[in-house]
Order: sequence, then C-alpha cells, then structure tokens
Amino acid sequence: MGSSDRVVRLVAAVVLVVAALLAGAGTTLGVVLLVVAAVLAVTSAVGFCPLYRLFGLSTVRRTVTTR
Repeated sequence: MGSSDRVVRLVAAVVLVVAALLAGAGTTLGVVLLVVAAVLAVTSAVGFCPLYRLFGLSTVRRTVTTR
C-alpha cells in the first residue's frame, strides 16, 4: 500500500468517526461507520489491505530504472 493511500485511508477514518458521532455512536448507522473507520485505520497503520491482495492490486509507486 502506497503512502498516499495510507493517508487517504486515515483521513477517511477520521471523517467516518466524526460522522458516526453525529449520527449517534449507538445507532446502527453509527456502529457501521465506526467499524468501517476502524478497518480503514488498521489497514492504514499496518500498510496492508487484504482486498488489494485478493484482487492483485497495488498502490505502491514503482520506480523506473534506466540503463
């Protein structure tokens, strides 16, 4: 997972936590938003997304070497 992907996930997690609190953390919507926020935060922290691996995706920028 690339660094920009990790930052986007972390920002999205914070936004979802705020949305969950506004919706009511104990409501169904609030709980769902908190769970999604937790998944985004954890995948951002560890730098690994199981879905990316499953679908063969990568957001790591590859450097081009020239000879």
